Amino acid sequence: QVQFVESGGGSVPPGGSLKLSCETSSSMRSVYAMDWYRQVPGNERVLVARITKVGKIHYIDSVKGRFTIFRDDAKNTLYLEMKSLKPEDTAVYYCNQFPNLPDSWGQGTQVTVSW
Repeated sequence: QVQFVESGGGSVPPGGSLKLSCETSSSMRSVYAMDWYRQVPGNERVLVARITKVGKIHYIDSVKGRFTIFRDDAKNTLYLEMKSLKPEDTAVYYCNQFPNLPDSWGQGTQVTVSW
């Protein structure tokens, strides 16, 4: 079973930056697409960004121009670089491949944006 381990979260003030990492336990080379999601308590997990193996990228509107998703298949690692963070970006961030592996969700990494 593939496992995903997210890291890099933390607490930053508005306008700050963070870089999240997601290590996978299996090769990413054949994976069609990799996703970053986020979840706020009481809400559903939502897609934030997606990158295909040929580099096609999708972002939700609220993070366009601030977040950058990229992948290093040689390291089996997915990244999310986040800049100009806002309080509404506060959430637990998860990664998964697309189509999702429902039994492989990791613990996520908490991102908190506040003064």
